[in-house]
Amino acid sequence: QVQLVESGGGLVQPGGSLRLSCAASRSIFSINVMGWYRQAPGRQRELVADITNAGTTEYADSVKGRFTISVDHTKNTVYLQMNSLKAEDTAVYFCNAFVTGFRYWGQGTQVTVSS
Repeated sequence: QVQLVESGGGLVQPGGSLRLSCAASRSIFSINVMGWYRQAPGRQRELVADITNAGTTEYADSVKGRFTISVDHTKNTVYLQMNSLKAEDTAVYFCNAFVTGFRYWGQGTQVTVSS
């Protein structure tokens, strides 16, 4: 099993930045893929970015060039640096861990982009 705890959400103005953190309860080297998903009201949950334990990253087209996913193995933590935020980035952001056929989710953190 993997427990995931997110932090770092909040209210930010358009064009601003936020960094989300996701602390895992075990070594991220033992997790196949770590990712960030988001869900806006009335919409399906969607992939934002993910990173494999080999370091390969993947981004949704809507966030390419603005968001960066990274890992600190010493802290078993995955980060999502979000720059140039837009109103359409408003959503609950969830951390996800995929381990050999099982998915684990964090509790989610709200990100609101508004002036």
